[in-house]
Amino acid sequence: MLRGSTRRSTRPDASPRVPETAPHRPGRAVGVDLGARRIGIAVSDSGGMLATPRGTIVRTGDPERDRRAVIDLVREEHAVVVVVGHPLSLDGSRGPAAVAAEEEAAALAGRLAQDGVSVELFDERLTTVSAHRALTTGGTRGRDQRAVVDKTAAAVMLMAWLDGRRTAP
Repeated sequence: MLRGSTRRSTRPDASPRVPETAPHRPGRAVGVDLGARRIGIAVSDSGGMLATPRGTIVRTGDPERDRRAVIDLVREEHAVVVVVGHPLSLDGSRGPAAVAAEEEAAALAGRLAQDGVSVELFDERLTTVSAHRALTTGGTRGRDQRAVVDKTAAAVMLMAWLDGRRTAP
C-alpha cells in the first residue's frame, strides 16, 4: 500500500491519488530510479543522513522478475521505506514514464506491505542530469558513465528525499 497523504490533481488524465511524504519512521530507505534498460538502486544509512549508490539491476524483459530483484534487495537492506523516482515532465505533467513509475510503485507497495515497508513516489526531475554532471566533474566520462549513472541518479534522488525529510516541519 502506498503510504502518506495524497493530493488530487486537476488534470483529467492524472491518477486520482499521488502519494506524498509518509510520517517519518527511522530506518534505512532504498531509492529506486526506474529506467528502460536498468534500475538504479541507492540506500541510506539507518539515520537517514546519507544516500549511497548501491547498484544497478539490468532489466530482464520480465517485469515481475525485475520487481522480485528490487524486493529482494529491499529485504536484504532491511529497509523501512522505498522511494521510487517519479519522472514528471518539467511542467509537472505526467507522461508515460511517470505513469509507469506510479504503476510500479503501486505493485511494489502491494508486495512489500506484508513486510511493513512503505513505498513513496518522489519527484525526480533532473536527477539524471545532476548525476551526469557529478560524474563528469569527478572525471568519469562517456562509456564509464553509462555503467554508473543509474545508481548515481538513484542516490541523488534519495539524498534529495532525505534532505526534504530533515527540513520538513
